[in-house]
Amino acid sequence: MTIPLAQPGTGGDQPAGECPDGTCITCSDAAVRGTVVRLLPAALALVDTGSGIEEVSIALVSAAVGDTVLVHAREAIAVVPADSGTAGRPGA
Repeated sequence: MTIPLAQPGTGGDQPAGECPDGTCITCSDAAVRGTVVRLLPAALALVDTGSGIEEVSIALVSAAVGDTVLVHAREAIAVVPADSGTAGRPGA
């Protein structure tokens, strides 16, 4: 398997070659808002995304039960501040 390197001057977010089938999971996927419903061992949590409960890694964030997190590729990448007006259940 060959992994293309990023093009110079693109900040590393643009692959050098084309992705198979015209779609790239890495660069076309979006973060999904979810609510932490249960903490698990090994920096994992159960998160309600509004489409169901998913097991995600919370290794990159400090999240607690009830927190709203942004999930990308099964990884919580940010905790949404409660005072932002966007916290709460997914789809709210």
